[in-house]
Amino acid sequence: MASRVTVGLKKVKPILSLSPIDAHRRVITLYKTWYRQIPFILSNYDLPVTKEDCIKKLRDEFKRHANVKDTRVIDMLLIKGQMELQETCSQWKPAATLMNYWKVTQEPKPKDFISKFISGHD
Repeated sequence: MASRVTVGLKKVKPILSLSPIDAHRRVITLYKTWYRQIPFILSNYDLPVTKEDCIKKLRDEFKRHANVKDTRVIDMLLIKGQMELQETCSQWKPAATLMNYWKVTQEPKPKDFISKFISGHD
């Protein structure tokens, strides 16, 4: 005689936010906190970027995760963002680490025949 297996949903424990609305509020708060700290970060680190560049990069970093819908994943990203902000504001990071946000991520176009052939460029 075969036993009946019931499939149930397991409710997961929230990390920080109890609802997606609460998670969204926390994301906006973290964004505003980063935005307010940009002038202090620029004065403390003497970076060769402008305030507008920093604001654009901040916006890009938050938009990179805009498609995340899971509340637990959003909470983990919030925790990482808060830790990053604390490390940056406390000057625990060297300036070179902050400049990694502006490094070029595109690969250069291939120059020789074999590299062009492998990558599919003419």
